Amino acid sequence: MTNIRWRIVLLLFIAGFINYLDRAALSVAAPAVMRELHMSPSSLGLLFSTFFIGYAAFNFIGGWAADRWGGKRVFSGAVLTWSLLCGATGLASGFGSLLAVRTLFGMAEGPLATTINKIVNNWFPHKESATAFGFANCGLPLGGAVAGPVVGLLTAAYGWRVAFAGIACFGLLWLVFWVFMATDKPHQHPRVSDDERRLIESDRSVPESPSDLRPLGFYLKQPAILAAMISYFGYSYILFFFLTWFPTFLTMDRHLSLKSMSLATVLPWLLGFIGYGLSGVLSDLIFRRTGNALLARKRVLIACLGTAGVCVTLAGAVTTTLGALLLMAVAVFALYLSGSAYWALIQDTIPGPKLGSVGGCVHAIANCAGIVGPAATGFLVQESHTFFSAFFLAGGIALASVLAVAILLRPRALAQRESSDARVCG
Repeated sequence: MTNIRWRIVLLLFIAGFINYLDRAALSVAAPAVMRELHMSPSSLGLLFSTFFIGYAAFNFIGGWAADRWGGKRVFSGAVLTWSLLCGATGLASGFGSLLAVRTLFGMAEGPLATTINKIVNNWFPHKESATAFGFANCGLPLGGAVAGPVVGLLTAAYGWRVAFAGIACFGLLWLVFWVFMATDKPHQHPRVSDDERRLIESDRSVPESPSDLRPLGFYLKQPAILAAMISYFGYSYILFFFLTWFPTFLTMDRHLSLKSMSLATVLPWLLGFIGYGLSGVLSDLIFRRTGNALLARKRVLIACLGTAGVCVTLAGAVTTTLGALLLMAVAVFALYLSGSAYWALIQDTIPGPKLGSVGGCVHAIANCAGIVGPAATGFLVQESHTFFSAFFLAGGIALASVLAVAILLRPRALAQRESSDARVCG
């Protein structure tokens, strides 16, 4: 039976859907949580940020573990742990206990993107890798889209604690299918055909010779990796601003009800779902037409991340709720349209045995935006009594990261060194 690799992608897609359903739940339920636990905006911002302290740390730890023990095993443990902790969120009795649960929850979700990248690299030829990664991860914004109405309506009907307990069950159900249907590598799967295995193994992005591998620091200093790291930080800042604070902005600043806010946030997430699904297709299409993988990734990053930065800045300046919502929807679409390019850059330049560790470092640095951004937004809102400065800061950081990509990522120079780099990087 052929095309087992795309069944693996389907399972990863569903896992991403569950991940963002779990992760976005607190943002949607935040107004109810703030009222019951008597929290201020700055306290809520700190609560959002603590998630990313654990998350960023385990971006690297999860990637390192995936290199050592395999993506499937690490991913299975992560899904089990974050599902249980999502349910435990509903048991929190105050700010302190909620803070502890959210930190551990972030740690459990940390390995997600790095292990997905590792599994995609194991299961797909280079020419399909960005497309596969885009399809695998477009479940993330779809989960965010569903989180609004599902968590919002459950919270309105039964309370926020019941909402967290209910959605935790989805991850545990998915885990049963994953354990029995997936393997870490194609040759371990009993139903992979010889033709499919040869297709995968014949097209590797970087030759994998263990004797030629360099220390981690060598790979992190490569211009393409630095470009991925900086641009991914800008991407993450906008994403986590939208994920954590935009629902609260709609209720606090634009005075939407919980139900109206929950429905309003569906549009940006649905556009993000479409954008992420197309992101890998777009990146691989430019790659096939130009024959230059790095040039393809650069074009996507500059165009899409730049558009997102401009739209977020304008969303904070418009006076109508509809205008802010539409601009944010375009920003999320453009943002997710760049989603596969960051990880494709890593696959384009890093050998497989180091992919998890390097990807984990890039992801950890990028997710420092989640530590800084939500807390900074909370303090800005509390001090200024407006969201304008928070929108402006998010857009400015994204545009600054686009400039870094334009300077650092030089495809022609890198292409000239491709053969020598391949021998060095192994």
